[in-house]
Amino acid sequence: MNSPYFIGIDVGTQGARAVLINSLGEVLGSGEQAFPLNNQSREEQSPEQWWHDCFLCLQQVIAQVKATIRLADIQAISVTSTSGTIIPLDKNNQPLYNAIMYSDPRSAEEASYCKKVALAENSNGYTAFNASSGLPKMLWFINRYPGKAEQLGKFIHAADFIIGKLSGRYDITDYTNALKSGYDVRKKEWPAYIWEKLPIQQSWLQMVQPSGITVSTILPELAAALGLPQTIQIVAGMTDGCAAQIASGAVQVGDWNTTIGTTLVVKGVTTQEINDPLGRLYCHRHPEGYWMPGGASNTGADWVTRDFGTDLAALTAQAARLVPTKHLAWPLKQQGERFPFIAPQATGFQPAGLPPATLFAACLEGVAYIERYAYEVIEQLSGENVQAVFTAGGGSNSDLWLQIRSNVLNLPVYKMKHVTGAVGAAIIAASQTHFKSLTEAAKALTQIEKEVHPQAGPATIYQQNYQQFIEVLAGKGYISKTAYA
Repeated sequence: MNSPYFIGIDVGTQGARAVLINSLGEVLGSGEQAFPLNNQSREEQSPEQWWHDCFLCLQQVIAQVKATIRLADIQAISVTSTSGTIIPLDKNNQPLYNAIMYSDPRSAEEASYCKKVALAENSNGYTAFNASSGLPKMLWFINRYPGKAEQLGKFIHAADFIIGKLSGRYDITDYTNALKSGYDVRKKEWPAYIWEKLPIQQSWLQMVQPSGITVSTILPELAAALGLPQTIQIVAGMTDGCAAQIASGAVQVGDWNTTIGTTLVVKGVTTQEINDPLGRLYCHRHPEGYWMPGGASNTGADWVTRDFGTDLAALTAQAARLVPTKHLAWPLKQQGERFPFIAPQATGFQPAGLPPATLFAACLEGVAYIERYAYEVIEQLSGENVQAVFTAGGGSNSDLWLQIRSNVLNLPVYKMKHVTGAVGAAIIAASQTHFKSLTEAAKALTQIEKEVHPQAGPATIYQQNYQQFIEVLAGKGYISKTAYA
């Protein structure tokens, strides 16, 4: 029997990537294009440029694999992109305006208004609107360009535009993209306040489906241009953060993913929605009906190169001989923390006069303490246990850091082989076209590259050190004396 193949496309802020994987999750082909960025790219980008580059990525992938696989065995394609990016389309599905990027801060005033209206209506949908949310960007566009309202056909999200280019259908989005546009993922409906209290028409909103549902088959003319079969299914996608979680393997209840890049992002799967009264966490809807809570810390790995440079081999070797240290450090490089606690006044701290290797080790431990506190907050709010941590991001490339984190968390830590958003999109493409569910697809298509388990001795020492770290945070007023509040 011929292996089925799946394509995932990721449209990021700085470029597009496509990958083709087989039924074992091996990446057989990939293509990448950088976007021509300018000073306005943080606020607006051209969706047509995205599509141009996605098409080039697909051509690159096909050129790499066509000699070794049957293109007729490519079964499905899905797309991931940034959460909160909005594109207004006219009634012919042509962009009326550039993509209004998630990182565009101009809709801050509209965000405050959306939040006020949603809370006044006691909406059970998403209410934590800010300038990076989708609904305020829709309102911003209507407020700035009222003359274009007559031409408007749909407001869509970034991934939806590429799915539309592939399938011809722009009227469908998924739970994860719709969330920050105000969709109620609990009731699975758009709340009526959007068209009753805001100058937004109900007809401008898309139909919302679970990620992995087939939207349509590939457009015949596009299949012909790429040399692909017309039977390829185009599948509803997912936001980039959720797709990276899928690629990490964290898709079953009790599984959690920590991505350590510039920031530390935690995402997982619970049976029940987590309602955090402080707003540190918000919940996406899992395609199988579970919940996918997540939160992002300002603590991450940005301090590593800033404070210690890029040549870390000797420093890491020295630090490995020093852990567990007895020193408490928190390498927060900006003022303020937002998760796992909200403390706008917070600043990082470290003991004075430590040798570089000791300070480096203490900072690695400090990030692990923040990660542990995050999971304790999650367990306390959800009433569910964290079973395992899957990890991604630049911070997961350090074997020493993986072991420190496993010891501090007292949990197994799994690093997967392929953790890009594009691979996550490919897994979503496979989830209901070849497999029965996302859980089954992720189990089959993610490959563990490294597995780290806690060591009894260090884990015991870290338990004591962690308690001291928490006492320091409480003493500085960053967290409450009563845990997790």
